[in-house]
Amino acid sequence: MKWVTRENAAVDRIACPWLIRRFVDPQAEFLFVPPEQVNEVARREGATPFDAEGVELGHVGGRCSFESILLKFGLTGDPALVRLGNVIHAADITAEAHVSPEGRGLKAIASGFRLLHGRDDHLKLRLETPMYDALYAWAQAETSGDGAPAASGAPGVPAAPRGGGS
Repeated sequence: MKWVTRENAAVDRIACPWLIRRFVDPQAEFLFVPPEQVNEVARREGATPFDAEGVELGHVGGRCSFESILLKFGLTGDPALVRLGNVIHAADITAEAHVSPEGRGLKAIASGFRLLHGRDDHLKLRLETPMYDALYAWAQAETSGDGAPAASGAPGVPAAPRGGGS
């Protein structure tokens, strides 16, 4: 399935493809286009638009796009994804950075990737995917109650080892 969003991705427009590939559509193909072309490309390519003005999987009802995808695809039952959604929300919506202190760090890292790789959104997605895998493992540990990652990682991602490291 094809998905389309605005080019020059940073936080939400990299986190959403990570979420989609890991939990919704492992074979997803992402199109990054100028903002004014999102709806046209979505119609022409039969792609699902996200993180664009006026779309269902965008900033709606106080949610960031990542949170809208969690809701639409029934992923809110995973506490680690909800926790990760809080971090992404804080990083993506500057006025709500207080929602999660980790959001400031994520925003700085995502901004650094944007500075290093400019508009090469597919490269940023490839390079940042392991970071989101790591953040998900962290969120699993945060929400498991014992500080250790859950027994299994994201689909296709090995679980983090328990104990023994720093």
